[in-house]
Amino acid sequence: MSAALAYITCESLEQARMIGRTVVAERLAACVNILPGMVSMYWWQGKIEEAAEVVLVAKTRMSLADALTSRVAALHSYDVPCVVVLPILRGNPDFLRWIESETQPPS
Repeated sequence: MSAALAYITCESLEQARMIGRTVVAERLAACVNILPGMVSMYWWQGKIEEAAEVVLVAKTRMSLADALTSRVAALHSYDVPCVVVLPILRGNPDFLRWIESETQPPS
């Protein structure tokens, strides 16, 4: 099993909770962490924007990256939501096994 972290930005705490609860309930993630209070600066439609956002970090398997990304995009209000998936190269073996046991492989 190859564990992964998905980094997702959301427009509000409510949106992060809704997306987080959905991906955990659907077994696309074993766990999510919600980190409010982020400020983002980015290019959008030819100008630099600044916005308050919320970070959502999901613990999942690499094999679920595409399904997780698609589900988040379907639930998200942004035209181009940030969903990036990073491999977990090392970690507590018991925790990594827990991620595997709490997520379902794609059907």
